[in-house]
Amino acid sequence: MAPTLAQLEQQVLPADIRSRIIDNHNGLRMRVLEAGAANNPCVLLLHGFPELAFSWRKVMLPLANAGFHVVAPDQRGYGMTTGADNRYDGDVGSFRQFNLARDVLGLVHALGRDHVHAVVGHDFGSPVAATCAVIRPDVFRRVALMSAPFAGMPTLPTASTPCSVAGIDHQALADLPRPRKHYQWYYSQADAEHNMLHCRQGLHDFLRAYYHYKSADWTENRPYALADWSAQSFAQLPTYYVMDNEAGMAETVEPFMPSIDRIANCGWLPDTELAVYTASFSQTGLQGGLNWYRCVTSGDYISEMQMFSGLSIGVPSMFIAGTSDWGIHQKPGEFERMQSRACSDMRHVELIDGAGHWVQQEQPEAVVQALLAHLL
Repeated sequence: MAPTLAQLEQQVLPADIRSRIIDNHNGLRMRVLEAGAANNPCVLLLHGFPELAFSWRKVMLPLANAGFHVVAPDQRGYGMTTGADNRYDGDVGSFRQFNLARDVLGLVHALGRDHVHAVVGHDFGSPVAATCAVIRPDVFRRVALMSAPFAGMPTLPTASTPCSVAGIDHQALADLPRPRKHYQWYYSQADAEHNMLHCRQGLHDFLRAYYHYKSADWTENRPYALADWSAQSFAQLPTYYVMDNEAGMAETVEPFMPSIDRIANCGWLPDTELAVYTASFSQTGLQGGLNWYRCVTSGDYISEMQMFSGLSIGVPSMFIAGTSDWGIHQKPGEFERMQSRACSDMRHVELIDGAGHWVQQEQPEAVVQALLAHLL
């Protein structure tokens, strides 16, 4: 009999990381991993796509040993958290950013706390952490954003600057000599989950290639700031961000599958750990996580966030990313705007060598060091 997800996870998680289920009073029974004494100051860790609470496994104990109660949930639509409507044609609005922040606030109170020392978000967890810090600075006293810069809340439209979801000209991308499309809009399509979940290489190999392609292990990840939001500029991004027009993500990453030797020597994600992701997404599918993207690309929920237009993150903030992470520059100008306007008390910016997009997994020791400089 094949091992269960819980058994696979237990085989590779440090013994001092605990697991439990908590009702967040927002429709979810949230599965959390935690470490450290429950009466210590709390640090909340929010994962992105396609990740899990498990993605924080390498940093939880060092943070706990520094005196923190460290809590990492499987977020809405992911892992062992239940209660989300993960269907493509289900309650998509429940995955909007405001409600994701409500999930986190509910979790804080379900933990018996009125505040946490810090909230840390990676990838799509970064805008959720930022939203928490903007809306409830009394609850989220510090924030650390990782891999995805926060450029501020969406602005209210005016006569001269009407509202737009993003400055991406999709027709111009499609009209390039090598026709292209943006990955977030691809992820919003009805067939995206099937393409990845049931690809010809199998889910395990798809995830292996996807993680490799966006990591520092793919040595062609040498990011730089793009000049503008033109199709010509976006075409400079790797194909995991700006894809060939006729390819799905499974076909996009397949040529970047690492060799058997490279897999055997991948210390930051050995196959025993990748098996946890494979088992989890085999059970839940990917649509829950993809629904997060649909809420962004549809533009249907931007007015709710415009209620906070003009507000910045006022609590002490920091940003962490790998030097090989294109995520820093995938939206031109946002990295700079985060530091100059969106965060009014930006304390640290740490770009870590030897890491791509999965910075807390690729270089956990450096991430812990950077976080502790912010938290202590």
